[in-house]
Amino acid sequence: MNNPAPIALFTYNRPLHTNMCVASLLKNPQAKDTDLFVFCDGWKNSRDREKVEETRRVARDIRGFKSITVVEAKENRGLANSVIAGVTDVVNRFGRVIVVEDDLVFSPYFLEFMNSALELFENDYRVGNVHGHLFKMRGLPDTFLISHADSWGWATWKRAWEKFEPSGEKLLSILREKNLTKTFDFEGTYPFTRMLERQIAGQNNSWAIRWKASLLVNGMISVNAGKSLVANNGFDESGTNCGGGELIPTELFEGKISCFRPDSIEECPLARLKFEQMYRHYNSKPHKAWVMALYHINKLKSIFRKL
Repeated sequence: MNNPAPIALFTYNRPLHTNMCVASLLKNPQAKDTDLFVFCDGWKNSRDREKVEETRRVARDIRGFKSITVVEAKENRGLANSVIAGVTDVVNRFGRVIVVEDDLVFSPYFLEFMNSALELFENDYRVGNVHGHLFKMRGLPDTFLISHADSWGWATWKRAWEKFEPSGEKLLSILREKNLTKTFDFEGTYPFTRMLERQIAGQNNSWAIRWKASLLVNGMISVNAGKSLVANNGFDESGTNCGGGELIPTELFEGKISCFRPDSIEECPLARLKFEQMYRHYNSKPHKAWVMALYHINKLKSIFRKL
């Protein structure tokens, strides 16, 4: 295997989450041979400043990787701008990159899978993304291909990232011209097109929805782990982009899974079907109502604990 791909870690104001994220990465045997770049965003206001500075101290104290580079923004750029700039910088220098955020925790075999996939599919130009996270699903192979990308523990190559289109308006226009909105929305089971429209309207600032759309309009698919090597522990109201309840559950798999190249570089029909079934179930009104009720219950518990 070639040298491991560098990791780009994006942080803001969550020192405890950053500690947990880094600790889980260090359980990966490849961490000691991996260059780590930590991008620390600037504070939005005086209320956030203390936590931002504490997070930066955590970043400066990181040890255990081949090298650690901490980049501290002088002003608040926001997650989307930070990710786009940071990924562009690292991937242009190294040709590939593994991207993580501070609210994620990882299996001890996350880096092995990601690096294996980056090497195995490096010259398959229809493959543009590697993803280590999988929502709770059963019966998928350890490695599968799907026309889908998410933001929880992913990787890419310079050749693919060059296709990233920052303009949501342009992406939406191409999706409609090519009649891809139904594919984008998993046959209407999840409103990804609506998320892109909201980004265009300034109602969210998601880089991930634009990356997902960029891959689709360029005919690129993703390599996905068949068991989740990533979990998100940020659903505790501590972050700027996560609420207080996880809509779709994840089970972190801490064993080793095999990364292999399928005979055909095409989307796995079984994976497409299972994703549609998952989104149809978890995006249903009864399930969302249950999640919201649980969210309010947990919020009340938090208030009572503080009192």
